[in-house]
Amino acid sequence: MKIYNHINEFGKLPKAVVTIGTFDGVHYGHQKIITKLVEEAAATNAEVVILSFFPHPRMILHPEDQNLKLINTMSEKALLLESFGVDHLIITPFTRDFSNLSPQQYIEEILVNKIGTTKIIIGHNHHFGKDRTGGLKELQQYATQYNYQVIEIPEQDIENISVSSTKIRTAILNSNIATANKFMGHPFTLNGKVIHGDQIGRTLGYPTANIFVEESYKLIPSDGIYAVLIHIDTDQIKNKNQEIRNPFAPNHINNYHSDVYDDAMNTYFGMAYIGHRPTINGMSQNIEVNIFDFSDDIYHQTIKIDFLHFIRHDVKFENLNALTTQLGKDKEAVQMYFKKKFKK
Repeated sequence: MKIYNHINEFGKLPKAVVTIGTFDGVHYGHQKIITKLVEEAAATNAEVVILSFFPHPRMILHPEDQNLKLINTMSEKALLLESFGVDHLIITPFTRDFSNLSPQQYIEEILVNKIGTTKIIIGHNHHFGKDRTGGLKELQQYATQYNYQVIEIPEQDIENISVSSTKIRTAILNSNIATANKFMGHPFTLNGKVIHGDQIGRTLGYPTANIFVEESYKLIPSDGIYAVLIHIDTDQIKNKNQEIRNPFAPNHINNYHSDVYDDAMNTYFGMAYIGHRPTINGMSQNIEVNIFDFSDDIYHQTIKIDFLHFIRHDVKFENLNALTTQLGKDKEAVQMYFKKKFKK
């Protein structure tokens, strides 16, 4: 898949089957549209194009609202879209000027002249152009003039899925990771750099990788303990003093799209902690991962964490001994989850 960081970087295609949207979460509703996109492109010998935006339109049109966090970073979204067979991803900056294009300008200047759209596929409630005044009606109105076809994904098809990015964000913030993953058909993921911490986990017998997530707009799950899969690039591991292994064969990851897993990554079981470490009167939110059966140096490396199951909420313990005892119980709960989840 080719990625373009502005519409002006894209070269007009002779045949392009196009859809438009932010596609946050790349959930089942989005997948319904993308699957149709790929099918139509294959049938007409065309190329698949997704036009997306960054920043998210709400960040520009409603700057006073600082609460919007996104399920995917752009790199996470790109990896998912590529796994569904998208040929081109255009990530064009969403600006005030862009938002002020009339529906006809949007169609003529962007879809037709810039992309070469011969077919556009949209969901039933898609709107575009100034004040979101463009929609299915306007696309159909100009179809003959600009020589393209319009395919609408019926409302019933989308409503039957009963999923939205908003529902997924709410589920993640309410500790309902399993529900969010079910809506998306793939795990909620964090990508972050391993940074130095204060080594408290190591003194308790549960060494952790402290994770820094660079993108401030990235949604972080609610505080608590989670069962996670950790993906580490084998080329990044500095001291290979143990056998690098994958704890399960790829075909055991059968509830998600296996294409989003890179063959160059090794996968490990683990448990993640998100919280303010109330037992030691911590102030800032931490993201820490205890990687099972792993002791190599991965400081300053970027790792990928898939959140699969919520174990418990964050609580303050009387002392570190009580915390250590609970961590043992947490690890047992996580291991039991994995045993059931990935049993052979």
